[in-house]
Amino acid sequence: MSDSVADGYPQKVDKDKKLNLKTKLAYGAGDLGPAITANISVFFLLVFFTNVAGIPAGLAGSILMVGKIWDAVNDPFVGVLTDKTKSRRWGRRLPWLLYGAIPFGIFFFLQWIVPTTNVWGLFWYYVIIGVISQVFYTIVNLPYTAMTPELTQDYDERTSLNSIRFAFSIGGSILSLLLARLIFALIENRQQQYLVLAGVCAVISILGLFWCVWGTRDRVLAFEAKRTQSDESESIPIKEQIKIVFNNKPFLFVIGIYLFSWLGVQITASVIPYFVIYCMRLKESDVPTVMIGVQGTALLMLFIWGALSKRVGKKAVYFMGMFLWIIAATGLFFLQPGQIGLMYVLAVLAGCGVSVAYLVPWSMMPDVIELDELQTGQRREGLFYGFMVLLQKFGLAFGLFLVGIALQASGFQENVPGQTELPIQPDAALTAIRIAVGPIPVVCLICGLFLTYFYPITREMHAEMLLKLEEKRKKEE
Repeated sequence: MSDSVADGYPQKVDKDKKLNLKTKLAYGAGDLGPAITANISVFFLLVFFTNVAGIPAGLAGSILMVGKIWDAVNDPFVGVLTDKTKSRRWGRRLPWLLYGAIPFGIFFFLQWIVPTTNVWGLFWYYVIIGVISQVFYTIVNLPYTAMTPELTQDYDERTSLNSIRFAFSIGGSILSLLLARLIFALIENRQQQYLVLAGVCAVISILGLFWCVWGTRDRVLAFEAKRTQSDESESIPIKEQIKIVFNNKPFLFVIGIYLFSWLGVQITASVIPYFVIYCMRLKESDVPTVMIGVQGTALLMLFIWGALSKRVGKKAVYFMGMFLWIIAATGLFFLQPGQIGLMYVLAVLAGCGVSVAYLVPWSMMPDVIELDELQTGQRREGLFYGFMVLLQKFGLAFGLFLVGIALQASGFQENVPGQTELPIQPDAALTAIRIAVGPIPVVCLICGLFLTYFYPITREMHAEMLLKLEEKRKKEE
């Protein structure tokens, strides 16, 4: 992707200056679209396939697996391409957000249509649309996530920037759930509910991406102007870049932490609707309310965790949040119908942990990228973020596939399209749902805690890295 237009330069900005609130808010808005669409997909797509489109759970899990694997495969390619993109008007990352925003919204919407065909026709429709949708998700989301180290190099300011980013992310998730709660209450037809919800969310997503492009442009181009000539011209073969990436030991820790944290998040999120409807025997319209309890708490805790991390460090914050989440997941496994108040207490505890899963791994990634720059003289944000997300999505694809297979093997009954009353589930299916919402996330979170304990980059080490980088850059000028 290239933009040869030379005019329209923004006002000169000092990249070493602290970020102003306007730029931080614009950057945060860029995560609104990916967060809203991902949130709706994670919470509702599996249940949409089984309870609206009438696809068996195992086949529905396979659709999600194919989409995630393809999403993972295309990430590194987009990452490398964004590193190589040259645009005098928009920089390396922003052209992808600008031109990908509208197709991203359109193909997200198309995922929620139910064509009139048989089960295998539905399967292939959702696979094809899902694959295209994931391409455009990567096109807008991966360059966006790679912008963090280009906006600020300050260790604590990155945590602050990510706090605002994830405030938009979780805020967008809450907004999507509020919209779902409202739409589900106003519209009785299940298929129409999801179509209206998808359309509204698609429009909001596109607008958020445009806000990000225009609001961060000056700062991004200021960074581009400071990049050294050697960084611009030197080219390392992709195989060699991959070798460098996987020789960066802190990077391996970060992708492991991120993988286990988000495996816990997304498995829980995809199963919670089934848990609320079938295990707690509540209405479908109650599902968004439970989700809001989790996401609302996560939003509030972002700023508390961000402030605490400046005092006690990222590792300690991660440990505190994960321990609260483990308590919540254990409690959900034993929760019984009628214990509605306790369910919401556990949702709040889980939200404290989800907040940390958003904040900490992404705050660690820029440190890893700068270590690579110090060692190699190259800045490869897109490559690092691409492979981080690739490995995470392979894990998620496998996890979601197993959830679908486990539900089908346990005798889970999918709904017949057009039928108003949902089928009664056998005890084996209810047990499988409980295991997926409790013990499985707990195992994932414990693995994440183990890796976090041994993560090597501290605040002191990062400060030393920045000093060495500054000296190196001065010599190259």
